[in-house]
Amino acid sequence: MSVNRSKRNFSAVNAVNAVKDDDPFNALERERKKHNGKRYDKEFKVAAAKLVTEKRYTPKEAALSLGVKPSTLQYWIKIYGRRPGEQAETVETLRMKNKQLEAENQRLKLEREILKKATAFFAGQQP
Repeated sequence: MSVNRSKRNFSAVNAVNAVKDDDPFNALERERKKHNGKRYDKEFKVAAAKLVTEKRYTPKEAALSLGVKPSTLQYWIKIYGRRPGEQAETVETLRMKNKQLEAENQRLKLEREILKKATAFFAGQQP
């Protein structure tokens, strides 16, 4: 008889879990539990990485002073602090770089056209 009860309890637990899975509030709770609640903005992460790459703190010292885990700081260093003075490229920096390259490309095309015309002019003057 105890076997039958355990089967009933097991199916009751499954039914409760099925209801929990369909509940959007519980889905939000599960998502929230994935993170410890601490979110840091990009500026903080870059500054933390600079402590190690530029200011010569050890990752452990910097992590303790900032109140983050050393593994988290190591990840930020990997992403944002590749070399001293060099930051990871963002979409905005890539857009600016693209705009500069397009302007340079336009200028070089104009110079090439001028040189073509000059070459044709001087080639036509030679006897």
